[in-house]
Amino acid sequence: MSLLKHQQLAAALALLSIAYSTPSFACSSCGCTLNSDWTTQGYASGEGTRVDIRFDYFKQTDYRHGTNSVSRNDVQAAGVEVQDTTINRNLTLNLDHGFNQDWAINVQVPMYSRSHGTYGGAYPATDEYLTSSSKGIGDIRVTGRYQGLTADHSSGLTFGLKLPTGETNDTFNDGTTQVDRGLQLGTGTTDLLLGGYHFGNINRNWDYFTQATVQIALNTHRDFRPGNGLNASAGVRYMGFETIIPQLQLNARIEKRESGAQADIPNSGATLLYISPGVTMPINKQMQAFGFLQVPLYQRVNGYQIEPEVLLSAGMRYSF
Repeated sequence: MSLLKHQQLAAALALLSIAYSTPSFACSSCGCTLNSDWTTQGYASGEGTRVDIRFDYFKQTDYRHGTNSVSRNDVQAAGVEVQDTTINRNLTLNLDHGFNQDWAINVQVPMYSRSHGTYGGAYPATDEYLTSSSKGIGDIRVTGRYQGLTADHSSGLTFGLKLPTGETNDTFNDGTTQVDRGLQLGTGTTDLLLGGYHFGNINRNWDYFTQATVQIALNTHRDFRPGNGLNASAGVRYMGFETIIPQLQLNARIEKRESGAQADIPNSGATLLYISPGVTMPINKQMQAFGFLQVPLYQRVNGYQIEPEVLLSAGMRYSF
């Protein structure tokens, strides 16, 4: 691979990591449904339009308390709701348009399919067992990107809003009990998104990126306000192969407790660190496929929350 092509592809991969750096998840009494706070590959700088579609799957079954894994008997003994499992199948449509070398806009449209089960306070009996199945569009994110901080466009700023487009009134299968606010398709709030990033070359075959984004809720909706959060990621990629690009990322998420009368304040908020190996496979000059595996390295949660043991992500990207 020539040095010029290496530099162009490195920039493309780094910028898509930035474009996707804002996570599509919610936190609640059911824990953080961390959804790809790292992602993928491929936005070229400069003018043009890129489209990505990404599928994420993760199943939350591991009960956590502080930094420890605990049993459901422990949760029952603590006198709090005992949850069974949450299964997430999420599809994200990502549209990115570069107006020029300095300015770009990104729109993310998440589509969720989330099933959830809880024992309530009756574990291990099933007398109070409830299930829910939530499907639909989540909260859309619209962000701008300024890439003109340096002459080589290797550093930039991101800024935008998470919009309250997802539903917030799903109920369990009894038709009356409301699903936990953090498990709804949307939070109902408008959130401010601010971030920055930098990428570069280590040598001819290796490149890297770093990025951080803060998310701040600007309002309260129906007595609920999600916790403010910080996402930070760093990654390296090997560019020496023609047909495959191995990648490795570290992704951190710090989220404060949610608040409001409908919030589960004691059992919300977390600090999470994940390692994410993955690969990108160029199909042709315009299309790429990618896949990632995300595994927790460190989890510290407030109260009792269920977390995933692994997250899977795969998708395609097309440049016009």
